[in-house]
Amino acid sequence: MHIKSLVILMVITLASISWVYGHAVIIRTTLQNNPPAVRQPTQVSLFFNSDIETSLSTIELVSKGDRKQPVRFRHGQKRGEILVELPPLPPGEYALQYKVFAADGHLTEDIIRFLIKEQ
Repeated sequence: MHIKSLVILMVITLASISWVYGHAVIIRTTLQNNPPAVRQPTQVSLFFNSDIETSLSTIELVSKGDRKQPVRFRHGQKRGEILVELPPLPPGEYALQYKVFAADGHLTEDIIRFLIKEQ
């Protein structure tokens, strides 16, 4: 078997494993290329590898001192997209802590860290 064929087979196998177990994994966010502006409300997109049951899920904004506050979120237009509404925030280090249920009922918990800087 050629190396290229082995790589393709491995990718297909890994993709099917994540589908079988059904955990919702973040594949990208808009925080990566478009961090929130200082003191302006911002809508952030989180893209998961599966659909999310928003009624069973929670997302909290974590700020200095481990202060947590729930944030509003809803389904986006794309499959697996969740739109998160961030309030106006001063410069600093923040995180989004989420507990989401994939459409098949598997729970995933994780934290996404981000920075807001003065321009």
